[in-house]
This record gives sequence, structure tokens and C-alpha cells, in this order.
Amino acid sequence: MAVSLAKLRDANLRRWTAATLTRASEFAPVAKRLVAAKARYEAVSARTGIPWPFIAVTHQRESSQSWSRSLAQGDPWDQVSTHVPKGRGPFKSWEDAAYDALVNCHPYASRNKDWSIAGTLTKLEEYNGLGYAMKGIPSPYLWSGTDQYKSGKYVRDGVFDANTVDRQLGCAGLLMVIMQLDPSIKFGTAPPTVAQNTATGAIVAGAVVGAQQAHASGFSLGTAITIAAIGIGAAGVVWLLWHLYRNRA
Repeated sequence: MAVSLAKLRDANLRRWTAATLTRASEFAPVAKRLVAAKARYEAVSARTGIPWPFIAVTHQRESSQSWSRSLAQGDPWDQVSTHVPKGRGPFKSWEDAAYDALVNCHPYASRNKDWSIAGTLTKLEEYNGLGYAMKGIPSPYLWSGTDQYKSGKYVRDGVFDANTVDRQLGCAGLLMVIMQLDPSIKFGTAPPTVAQNTATGAIVAGAVVGAQQAHASGFSLGTAITIAAIGIGAAGVVWLLWHLYRNRA
């Protein structure tokens, strides 16, 4: 079954809004370590267009922030990789390996245009794989260490154990603490959610139908067009209010 990335984005935004840390004392020292390396992550960010916090939390999840391991899958970057993505490298530096992982390997994070918190979380989930989304459960890659995750883990490629608890810290919790340590971090504006697009479409469709019925009932064409314009204007107001709400979140 294919995963709807739009619906996954909406689900991750709801989880982000509701999430609280369950292992806060573990997150703090790791987040401080990641922020201390901001300059190195910003160097890769400048080459790829990807926000540095995405690179930092991925580095932690893939290799516990080891500078001798690739961002792609945690294999040594000075050797040809043996884990997915296989056959990458060797590279001259950690930065070169990171560039390859983000630009040339699935899910091609450098092509992402949605760097809102919802878009960032969803791209992180894609980076790890959509197996959890296909099962309809929160991914521990994101949510381990928060109240949004209880149990369930792919213990190796293609093998899922519902009773195993992921002990690594998830990317969402890391982002929360990193943002507390570095208030300059800002995520971009999110596009409308699936529900918002549906509501706006319904208003516009209703406005058009209403105008058609008014014209058929004897109203002038100008009056019918005015009715449609009022309805579409209402859709614009709905979109604007939601846009402001999402930016605040």
C-alpha cells in the first residue's frame, strides 16, 4: 500500500504539536553536542540547501554523530558502503559523504521544498524508510523518547518486531531540544494540509454551484458572478487564517 506523504505530513504535525519528551535528561547532552558542531553542519547546508538541524539529527541517528561514519547509513565513509544505500564511496571527507547522501541518494533530501516542521519531519521519516507509516504507527526514528512512541522497531532490514523498543533518541525530540538551545532556528511555512485543501475546494465548488443555480433562477449573470466571488473570497479567508495559524505553530 502506497503512503500518502501529504497525510503523513499532517500526522507528523499533529504528533509534533502534542509530543512531550519522556527521556529529557538523555536528550540534553546529545543536543548540546550537535549544536556545538553547528559550523560543520552549516558547511554541508551551504552546499545542499538543507537546514543544518536536519543534517545534525540525521547524523546522530545514523551513526551517533561519528565523524568517521557516513550520513547515508553509518558505514565508514572512506570505504565502499555495504549497507543501504550500498556501493557509495569511498569519499575524501565526512562532508563529501554527507553531500552524496543528501543529494544523490534516496530520498534526495536536497530536492525537498517544504522545510516547515511538518515537511522536515516527513523528509526525515522518508530518509529512514516508510515501513512504519505503512503500518500506520509513529516511526521511532522520529518519535523515540517522546510520548508519541511506545514500541515497535525494524530490528533489521524488512524484519519488524512489535515488542522491541527503540532506545535511540528520535529526531523530533532532538529537534525540540536543539531549538531550545539555539533560538535562531526557524522552520519554513507549511503548505495547506489535506484537510485544508479539501475544505477550500468544497467552498469554491459550492460557490460555483450556487452561482449556477442563481443564474438559472433568473438572476443576472453579474449577480451570479458576484455570488461566486463572495464564496471564493470566503475560501481565501479560510486559507489565510490557516496559514497564520500554521506559521504560529
